[in-house]
Amino acid sequence: MTIQEMIKTGTVVDVRTPAEFAGGNVNGSVNIPLQELANRLEELRALKQPLVLCCASGGRSGMADQMLSAHGFDCVNGGGWLEVNYYANQN
Repeated sequence: MTIQEMIKTGTVVDVRTPAEFAGGNVNGSVNIPLQELANRLEELRALKQPLVLCCASGGRSGMADQMLSAHGFDCVNGGGWLEVNYYANQN
């Protein structure tokens, strides 16, 4: 499955801070900061998977990918939110 297909069939989860998220984000994405992921697993399980994780550059979303994969989530590190936003807006 391509990243575009994952974005269209799953949920984009932005793991940046709320202030970063407010400065710009992928339309329809959910903001759950990296430091809150462990305490919000049930909320994440309720989201449509696969989860496409993004942040500013891909570093935090990479850490989120490792943690959530270890908990059995179907997820992928989408990288920076601008890249994910680009793919989300492709036909």
